Amino acid sequence: MTWEMKTSIDLDATADRVWDVLTDVPAYPAWYPGLTSAEGAFAVGGRVVFRYLPMHPLLRSTVPVRVLEVTPGRRLRYVQRFPRLGIPGVLDAELSSTIDVRDGRVRLWLQFWVRGLFLRLIVRSLSPDETPTFGPLPAALRARIEGTEAPATTDLNGS
Repeated sequence: MTWEMKTSIDLDATADRVWDVLTDVPAYPAWYPGLTSAEGAFAVGGRVVFRYLPMHPLLRSTVPVRVLEVTPGRRLRYVQRFPRLGIPGVLDAELSSTIDVRDGRVRLWLQFWVRGLFLRLIVRSLSPDETPTFGPLPAALRARIEGTEAPATTDLNGS
């Protein structure tokens, strides 16, 4: 069983700016809802690790990412495996971001596929308004790309 969502965002930005935001892994927690930290770099065969707020007892909050595709300035695609033991096919999420430039405008397509045995258990909770990819994520991503979000403050003294 596979569940899919797709949306697009029209952006007032260059394709290079969009790509820079999509590939700046350490900055993801500043704009990606529910994400507390991110490490690694997007490269084909590369590894990225996302840490989410706790979700469900059967799902881990530290989720390794397997990079599937990196086409600079155009497309980024990766898979996350959420079950605690990381068993393939139990609950996997594939995310794809595609930059489309037409007539000087930039449109970012976001696609999200969820697959696995646990999908039947959670499919009723997957709604466009509650899933980060289609709830707050597009607006947060637009704000980050267009530079309209409130600046993050960092206290270097740790207090």
